[in-house]
Amino acid sequence: MAGATLTLQNLFGRLNITQLAAPVLILMILAMMVLPLPAFALDILFTFNIALSVLVLMVAVNTQKTLDFSVFPTVLLVTTLLRLSLNVASTRIVMLQGHTGPDAAGKVIESFGHFLVGGNFAVGIVVFLILVVINFTVITKGAGRVAEVSARFTLDAMPGKQMAIDADLNAGLIGEEDARQRRSEIAREAEFYGSMDGASKFVRGDAVAGIVIMLINVVGGLIVGVFQHNMDFALAAKNYTLLTIGDGLVAQVPGLIISIAAGMVVTRVSDERDIGQQAMAQMFRNWRVLATTAGIVGFLGLIPGMPNLVFLMLAGALGWLAWKMMEAEKRVVAAPVPVAPAPVQEAQEASWSDVAPLDVLGLEVGYRLIPLVDKSQDGELLRRIRGIRKKFAQEVGFLVSPVHIRDNLELKPNAYRILLKGVEVGQGEAYSGQYLAINPGRVAGTLPGTVTKDPAFGLPATWIDASIREQAQAYGYTVVDASTVVATHLNHIILSHAGELLGRQEVQQLLDHLGKEMPKLVEDLVPKILPLGTLQKVLQNLLEEGVHIRDMRTIIETVADHAIRTQGADDLATQVRIALGRAIVQQLFPGTGEMQVMSLDPSLERLLAQAVAGGSENASFEPGLADTLVREAAAAAQRQEQLGLPAVLLVPASLRILLSRFLRRSVPQLKVLAHSEVPETRIIKVTSIIGGRT
Repeated sequence: MAGATLTLQNLFGRLNITQLAAPVLILMILAMMVLPLPAFALDILFTFNIALSVLVLMVAVNTQKTLDFSVFPTVLLVTTLLRLSLNVASTRIVMLQGHTGPDAAGKVIESFGHFLVGGNFAVGIVVFLILVVINFTVITKGAGRVAEVSARFTLDAMPGKQMAIDADLNAGLIGEEDARQRRSEIAREAEFYGSMDGASKFVRGDAVAGIVIMLINVVGGLIVGVFQHNMDFALAAKNYTLLTIGDGLVAQVPGLIISIAAGMVVTRVSDERDIGQQAMAQMFRNWRVLATTAGIVGFLGLIPGMPNLVFLMLAGALGWLAWKMMEAEKRVVAAPVPVAPAPVQEAQEASWSDVAPLDVLGLEVGYRLIPLVDKSQDGELLRRIRGIRKKFAQEVGFLVSPVHIRDNLELKPNAYRILLKGVEVGQGEAYSGQYLAINPGRVAGTLPGTVTKDPAFGLPATWIDASIREQAQAYGYTVVDASTVVATHLNHIILSHAGELLGRQEVQQLLDHLGKEMPKLVEDLVPKILPLGTLQKVLQNLLEEGVHIRDMRTIIETVADHAIRTQGADDLATQVRIALGRAIVQQLFPGTGEMQVMSLDPSLERLLAQAVAGGSENASFEPGLADTLVREAAAAAQRQEQLGLPAVLLVPASLRILLSRFLRRSVPQLKVLAHSEVPETRIIKVTSIIGGRT
């Protein structure tokens, strides 16, 4: 017995009120449909229903984003069921006790039947029908249509929004957690509008049920009163009709409030402010509009026969408000700041300070793009560039030089260019205030705007106005703003030229950083065994082929092991690639599945082996062979990409360096791996053979 008591205590200890609230409420709603309730209990429940509807309306009004009230479809269903169960419970007591008087079903129904419609059942029927028409035809139907359209457009826009999140993630603007949260919000938004579309049908059904219940109650009440309680027909009609009207009104008023809340939730646009703040900020921010409205209302107030006093009072109030807003606007205007005359500079002799070193990375912008990089204007591009450098350091393994930004009046107003050691390596145009809609390959339609190409990857794109951004996302375009366009292009340039960005200073800083954790490893290698310049060349060789250098411990240990036998940067880089084989393969083929790669025809492999015979890795190819190799490698790489696979060519170790350098310029997306770099645990599947027709 004690054990059973302890088990029950543990059970109730694990449960809390919030977990029990929903099941208990549903059970109470179902119980009201089958169990008789006294009149006082009906008063409490009807009052609770009214308070609950007002609470839902207040939450809807003060909600900033639709997802902040994502439980609303379920609340809509529960409140509808509550109203219907109260209708059933009140109908039971009206039929049983209606002959006793107008207070048979409680004070709440009596109040709605007498005070709201003056005890006149004809007026009550008219008011009830008007409320039902407003609820069913106007509010509920409109909210349901908005939810239906919003659900469709939200679903259509999901691919574009997902790609925009991926673009921000790749550019280093957001982290994995932020990206995961944004994807979850997009999915929840689509589910919300779909649920609201279905939940609105419950409210429409409730309105229809209210009319049917009213007719049944009136007819049933007359039959019960006249034939069972021997009441006069006129008295029975008065009693039962007033009770029915009161019952219908006390149910329809909360239903109307809930429908208004539903309309507010689905029609609002997400903002950091609630509906009241949005309305005040957008409707009453221009004193000229208020002054014009005051003039029109005042003119109407001067027309004979109109209620002149009311119109003129309202016109005066609007005019006073417009005057106060105009005065406040004048006070906000700041006084001009006097500009001090520029000091006269005398000509000075030339010095070494006039020889300024070139910036490793530079970004020049036209004058219309200056707000994007202006600190005083909180330029969005500055924050994005900081994110790019941080993400590059985390993924690639070293910190690139800061990006020096300056304006260049020789450029077009919306143009920019990216410089590497003073030489232009990329250029493009961006339009501040507009969005670039990039066509990823499958879109549902065309967009009006300036047709162009994505400066980073060359995809077809269109510069569009902000007003059609949602439409572009619904069509399947990837939509990004101007700062994201420039940041993505800069990120692509940095990744493509990572080897050139790794100078001796960066290598020394990398060794200093590594030396804090493994000082002995660094001291034994540089400069005792290997010069700093050779290590720099090894790292550059890795970066030029897209290999990250985050695992500096493995790199240093491998170089230290083989530097005694060879000082050649290419030979050391080859050994490092073998040591990093698992990471290289993982970078190209995530997971543990099979590797679908390209391979060389055996006859072509023998020809290439003869070309490098004697250890010459800089051997040249016969022109016909070179042309065939480039053409077939490009075609095979394109087929791989169409299948959604990385373009990887697997060759013998003796040919890897030769083919990688030869094909790098003609087929830049192609990666060349050696057999010795592939871990023994990975399964290899050859999808294409290059050189089968040579």
